[in-house]
Amino acid sequence: MQITLAHVAPRGGAGDAYESLVRNYAERCAAYARFGTEGFRTQEALFTWLDRQRGRTEPVTVFLDSRGRMLTSEAFSQWLGSRRDEGAQQVVFVIGPADGWSEAARARATMLLSLGPMTLAHSLARLVMAEQIYRALTILAGHPYHTGH
Repeated sequence: MQITLAHVAPRGGAGDAYESLVRNYAERCAAYARFGTEGFRTQEALFTWLDRQRGRTEPVTVFLDSRGRMLTSEAFSQWLGSRRDEGAQQVVFVIGPADGWSEAARARATMLLSLGPMTLAHSLARLVMAEQIYRALTILAGHPYHTGH
């Protein structure tokens, strides 16, 4: 299964202080699954890219949105494991544009996911998602990272 962490922002994330931390978690995730990151300047560019990602299964798209579901790390891991076990080829997590997702965009998402009631900067949300994806993969693998032992 390919996991992609994407974001929609007018500027790329390459110059921000969190980028090296996101890269670190991306490298860690690669031990458990194919993992990549993508950046898009507009919502339309994201959708064009998503439309080209179709394989034998459509990509599972998870848009971060304050109105989305809030999951514990364990529940998130179970959700991701279920997608894997159902044969999903690609799961794409996307941090949306600064002004939020349009109604049409929300309708395209497989799931809306919330990191909590507070608004986070894009860079920080990317870091939190990268760590939570890594945590979910280690839970699925039975690695002790999650428990801190």
